[in-house]
Amino acid sequence: QVHLVESGGGSVQAGGSLRLSCAASGFADSRICMAWFRQATGSKREWVAASANGIISYEDSVQGRFTASKDTLKSTLDLEMNSLNPEDTAMYYCAAELGVWGPSGYRPADFSYWGQGTQVTVSS
Repeated sequence: QVHLVESGGGSVQAGGSLRLSCAASGFADSRICMAWFRQATGSKREWVAASANGIISYEDSVQGRFTASKDTLKSTLDLEMNSLNPEDTAMYYCAAELGVWGPSGYRPADFSYWGQGTQVTVSS
């Protein structure tokens, strides 16, 4: 059975940093695509960053501020978030799927497996 467990998150002032971690278990193949999405209140879930086929990609608004790191052996995907601003406030979700490849971006529908989410709140 597949499980995704997120940790990290919390509250921080604008300009601050937070680190999220996601651990996947239950996949027979460690070469899974793992991604971070976020969903602000009243908004659609949007892609933030992903690791697939050894390549990490980012949504434009977080490029240069967020850094994702994948440990293939441990099936973990961490997200270091710097220079946070109030627009980054959202519930952040980890997602995983086999065989997904979307270097130009990912959609929630591309993923079958999701974590429970962790809240990130950035105050001005």
